[in-house]
Amino acid sequence: MRYNQLGRTGLLVSEFCLGAMSFGRNDAHWTGRGQYEQSAVDEVVKAAVDGGVNFFDTANVYGQGTSEERLGQAIRNLGLARGDVVIATKVMGRMGPAVNSMGLSRLHIMEQVEASLKRLQVDHIDLYQVHGFDILTPVEETVRALDDLVKRGLVRYVGCSNWAAWQIMKAHGVAKAETLARFESLQAYYSLAGRGLEREIAPMLLSEEVGLMIWSPLAGGFLSGKYTREGEGEGRRSIFDFPPVDKEKGYDIIDAMRPIAQAHGVSIAQIALAWLLHQRCVTSVIMGVSTFDQLRDNLAAGDIVLSDEELAALDEASALPSEYPGWMQVMQRVNRAIPGAQPPRWGK
Repeated sequence: MRYNQLGRTGLLVSEFCLGAMSFGRNDAHWTGRGQYEQSAVDEVVKAAVDGGVNFFDTANVYGQGTSEERLGQAIRNLGLARGDVVIATKVMGRMGPAVNSMGLSRLHIMEQVEASLKRLQVDHIDLYQVHGFDILTPVEETVRALDDLVKRGLVRYVGCSNWAAWQIMKAHGVAKAETLARFESLQAYYSLAGRGLEREIAPMLLSEEVGLMIWSPLAGGFLSGKYTREGEGEGRRSIFDFPPVDKEKGYDIIDAMRPIAQAHGVSIAQIALAWLLHQRCVTSVIMGVSTFDQLRDNLAAGDIVLSDEELAALDEASALPSEYPGWMQVMQRVNRAIPGAQPPRWGK
């Protein structure tokens, strides 16, 4: 297992993160897996830790708190030292019937951090993430509330999830102007079948030294190897077809992955994960597993080294169509290239 710095912080996290979404009850619509009992959660967490994982991600809204409860109890049941695990959770989703029981207002954040700490059975959260962009709450209010949590010692670092590049930069501007804690990480969707993040977000992350955690690295199971033009296998996508995928292009990507997987003697899913680990902007890939075989398969992807030719083949098959201003900037920077030099960290 390799460990990476989370953004520009000194915090080291494993390149694979165990996602606890499926630990909560009543989440079968999203996970396709139903409910984990505590004993099963304990076993999965132990197997992940034995594999070198020190990073765990959950959210208050997963199972309306059940995921946090079971993750916290597993850490306690296994006798894991608090300093040996990095716990990440999130806030924004609806947690009750009241009109203010959701969002990123100071009121909701302050209420929910206390509830998450209690469910996780810890005195601090290592990474507290806002789960989306709240169109009603001013960014300034959210950033100041999160900074208060850091100053109180309830939270060590703050991050965001599913934000656009301009939204993150606006929050960073507020944090810098007022000397507040800034977002050190983004949790976002990224896969060979969904590379839209590369247009604006990835260059921003590299430029601003913001860490990237990947959710749904197999595109909701589409890149698991079960899905082909000839027929789609059973799985979460048969219940909930998410995230959106251009399936015709997706099949072309799978066709490009198959000979590479065969050459390495691994699964198509492992190639999809390995490709992500080769991307400069990626800090940690979140694994949502339902079996120990899946966990072992995912962790083994960290040992795969893809050649330049293999990466080029995958890039070609999955490349985004050119859009403005990207194609114009590619033309304009040709004469700025220095022979033999590495490209700048914020561009290819």
